[in-house]
Amino acid sequence: MEAECKSVHDPFYCHHQRGNFSRHFMSMKPAMIGAKAERRVLFPGPIVVGAGPSGLAVAACLKDKGIPSLIFERSNCIASLWQLRTYDRLRLHLPKRFCELPLLPFPSWFPTYPTKQQFVAYLEAYVRQFDIQPVFNASVVAAEYDAAAGFWRVRTVSSGGGSEKERTEYVCRWVVVATGENAEAVVPEIAGLEEFKGPVVHTSLYRRGDVYRNKRVLVVGCGNSGMEVSLDLCNHNAHPSMVVRDSVHILPREMLGRSTFGLSMWLLKWLSVKTVDRFLLFVARLVLGDTSKFGLRRPQLGPLELKSHSGKTPVLDVGTLAKIKSGDIKVRPAVRRIMEHGAEFADGTVEEFDVVILATGYQSNVPRWLQEREFFSEKDGLPRRPFPNGWKGRNGLYAVGFTKRGLLGASLDALRIAQDIELCCKTDENCR
Repeated sequence: MEAECKSVHDPFYCHHQRGNFSRHFMSMKPAMIGAKAERRVLFPGPIVVGAGPSGLAVAACLKDKGIPSLIFERSNCIASLWQLRTYDRLRLHLPKRFCELPLLPFPSWFPTYPTKQQFVAYLEAYVRQFDIQPVFNASVVAAEYDAAAGFWRVRTVSSGGGSEKERTEYVCRWVVVATGENAEAVVPEIAGLEEFKGPVVHTSLYRRGDVYRNKRVLVVGCGNSGMEVSLDLCNHNAHPSMVVRDSVHILPREMLGRSTFGLSMWLLKWLSVKTVDRFLLFVARLVLGDTSKFGLRRPQLGPLELKSHSGKTPVLDVGTLAKIKSGDIKVRPAVRRIMEHGAEFADGTVEEFDVVILATGYQSNVPRWLQEREFFSEKDGLPRRPFPNGWKGRNGLYAVGFTKRGLLGASLDALRIAQDIELCCKTDENCR
């Protein structure tokens, strides 16, 4: 049995704390994999699960306070969702000032809405600035609080290097869940989908529309991804039809010369959510017209109220609506069933398609590996308490990137988590 202890510096880890930690560590029984005990590592600092923007933000905030952390990332790079599972035309939907991570602003020469490539470059610079060194190709397969010992047991499987996977159990005081709301692609059950003879592609695997030139493409989903993929297909001379099953709010990306999001945040300082919603819908009607004429019914709740209640984000239009109005992008109702070469819709119409693209979103994977049901919901893998109270659980468990408020919410939570762990390190009573 191998026990490794990575040293940390006072005043955050006093001699008394390290002594208790080590004594408990040595008394814990090793986990067995078949007949072989897995390697065990003692790490006195926080373990962060996920090296996306949220995990990087926490690591930077901790490092700024002199607290070392250990980040595990199942992929081979930082921000794997951005680098490996997004389409090429993607830009930040919000102005860059709302998407900065703590302690490092975007370069001044970046545009208001940075491209995917620019955002990744910013994250790479962020990693260099704070000397963040994630452990790549390391999947956390289980994390469980050991009440008897008073510490977390985090088990990882490393897929890098040789053919034999390395299994390790880490013992730590704090766990920060930073895998986010978009860890796994959602592939819904659609009748007949397995019978379709053409390609079926989730947007996580979609890159650009030129490979679908002249193809009849059914895009299932009308969120920001479905809208942008449909526009990209149209711009590459494909023939997209977009399934709009439910009502949806479409807002112009900018209103009155300001970003819609920024204007909303400013108005909310003085006005109620309902009042701001009425204003947004009034301006949207002036700018975009009546979207229901094109099969895009609006929900009864306003965009901000709906976001608060359900987490459903309004679509910020970047040109898709004009293509819908012109007929270049067709809007279709819910799919009743997929056939070998097409689809039947809820209104009884049948059309032929060459490709099906699933713009059906993502979901959390936390229930799969975190052995905890009080803080995180087993149903959707999100914190049970809504923003701004969903960042801290019990026994040193934290969450970042689950606010349904994008990078701004993640940054606020990262600052809170670092401050709380700093206080815990300075106060023995808070560490129990």
